[in-house]
Amino acid sequence: MPTDQYHEPAGDLNQEIRTFARMAASLQEEAEAIGWYEQRMSLERDPAARAIMEEAQEEEFKHFAMALEFLSRRKPKWRAVLQAVLFTTGDIVEHGEEGEEAEKKA
Repeated sequence: MPTDQYHEPAGDLNQEIRTFARMAASLQEEAEAIGWYEQRMSLERDPAARAIMEEAQEEEFKHFAMALEFLSRRKPKWRAVLQAVLFTTGDIVEHGEEGEEAEKKA
């Protein structure tokens, strides 16, 4: 099935870039699915249906995390920013600035 995930001619892109693009698209799709489940669960009144949706959303969290890790392992600059921002306490914007500085050094 053809996709429009490439902004350059697919045949001109090497396999590594094509894999990266596919994983980036997967990351986006997982984030969308997480958001859709959040909306559905906020309105669902049936506890059994909500429990199923919560379980499905947890799978999407796992998929999102795996795709993000895959991508960050291939882009040291991304990894530097992620390490400065994720799983920290304090001001997120401030950590983002620190991540930007770390990215320049990567």
